[in-house]
Amino acid sequence: MTSNNTIKVTILPSGLAKEVPRGTQAMELTGEIEFKWPVVAARINNAVKDLRTPLEQDCNLQFVDLSTSDGMRVYRRSLVMVLIRATCEVLPGSSVTVKHTLGNGVYGEIDFQRAVKDTDIQAIERKMHEIVETDEPVIHRRLKKEEVEQLFKDTGELDKIGLLKYRQSATMDVHTCGWFHDYSYGNMVPSTGYLKNFRLQYYLPGFILELPVKDNPTVIPEYKEQGKLANIYYEADKWGEILGVRDVVSLNDQIVAGKAGNLVRVAEAFHEKKISQIADLITENIDRIRIVLIAGPSSSGKTTFAQRLSIQLKVNGIRPVAISLDDYFVNRCDTPLDESGNYDFECLGALDYALFNEHLIQLIQGEEVQVPCYNFHTGERECSANTLKLQSSDLIIVEGIHGLNDILTSSIPKGLKFKIYVSALTQLNLDKHNRIPTTDLRILRRIVRDSNFRGYSARDTISRWPSVRRGEEEHIFPFQEEADIMFNSALVYELAVLKQYAEPLLSQISQDCHEHSEARRLRKFLSYFTTIDTCDIPANSIIREFIGGTCF
Repeated sequence: MTSNNTIKVTILPSGLAKEVPRGTQAMELTGEIEFKWPVVAARINNAVKDLRTPLEQDCNLQFVDLSTSDGMRVYRRSLVMVLIRATCEVLPGSSVTVKHTLGNGVYGEIDFQRAVKDTDIQAIERKMHEIVETDEPVIHRRLKKEEVEQLFKDTGELDKIGLLKYRQSATMDVHTCGWFHDYSYGNMVPSTGYLKNFRLQYYLPGFILELPVKDNPTVIPEYKEQGKLANIYYEADKWGEILGVRDVVSLNDQIVAGKAGNLVRVAEAFHEKKISQIADLITENIDRIRIVLIAGPSSSGKTTFAQRLSIQLKVNGIRPVAISLDDYFVNRCDTPLDESGNYDFECLGALDYALFNEHLIQLIQGEEVQVPCYNFHTGERECSANTLKLQSSDLIIVEGIHGLNDILTSSIPKGLKFKIYVSALTQLNLDKHNRIPTTDLRILRRIVRDSNFRGYSARDTISRWPSVRRGEEEHIFPFQEEADIMFNSALVYELAVLKQYAEPLLSQISQDCHEHSEARRLRKFLSYFTTIDTCDIPANSIIREFIGGTCF
């Protein structure tokens, strides 16, 4: 039985119960358990907190290590803070902007009085290692907005001051490392000594901060160049400049100024122009291209993109014929199993790709095929009366997660295929130092869509998300550079739309649910956005695939 001066802490998942003095920091209990990977945060009653958080009442406590998404977010966020401080010390007067992820790292740029060189990046990396070796504490404080405003006025961080006017809470979280102060909308490690694994490389015109990955978080994997993806991010930056929207503050400013309608129209025009250009490129090569393969991660808008591309192809005199990979699933009893003994519907072996190749060859040669039909209720493929034969102006379009993997279409010469990678790569950041991960945009899209059209709660969607992400990392991302072209389906205004749909759904997840911490994080993230009306969004917009009202 606990007293006024002690509390009961139940350490999960072991269930070990400890009676400890009130105010004990979470990190003081790490010695009670052996860990495979480094611990960087704590989940206290399903809310992810800093390890220095004092425990003030009876609670459940689960430590967060680097094998988890939450843990890697803490590690990345903390390391970026060390990077920015080190840059300021090596290049006084410089300013760092964190742009986006690239491979297993984070890409950013440094604004300085001269061009930044490879030797500068090497010096910054050395300074980062010095800061890590001294194991300096990272102090978390919650300050009033007025105090934060004065703090960043003194340091010249004007973009952070702009963020304050849209902050609904009266306080903000500030982290301090040595002389350096910064705002971050998430947790940090207790001290810099936790951040031993990283590499910093020069990547013209900026840098890439290479990080460990969840599968083996003490090793930095070899960096793999992703030039096509980098170009798409560069294009997204240019779109942001044209629209005058580089971060959440500039987006909110336009909405408050009554310019949301024009913003929507221009952003949608960008999409239409890009899809039209892709259709023209296919048309220019229609003498050789016989099949278009569209792939991308969950909630990237592949379905609407395929429909809009089909329309543009028809305008060019080409008749697209869609074939669904779902109809080529093997019978459920023949489906491979995953590590947990469950059916692995996302692996390539779940498809009868031998039959799929056979049908493609027949169709390309002008023969008629009988397309199968898969019954998802019985888990068996059934005979179908649906026959298909291509005319000379017809083009096969296939949408599915394995579209970029040549094994799926191994019998078809590469010259006959045109591969398109679709993903939602947002160019928006909260401010110069706090980036918006593309996965956050996609999970919000999926939460809204699952609730509107699939009967799943936000909790259901969040609980399934790790499995979805594993499938993407295994079957989609390794092949994305194989695409002939990439299409960025993100819309600069859409988070201001998704907010009004997602927030009520996320609020339904109670604190006793494991998914509460992710819902809490996403709600805090959305709190920075000003909502916009949906009346100006056209019926063929990709965002309509998720919020409803699509013409397709």
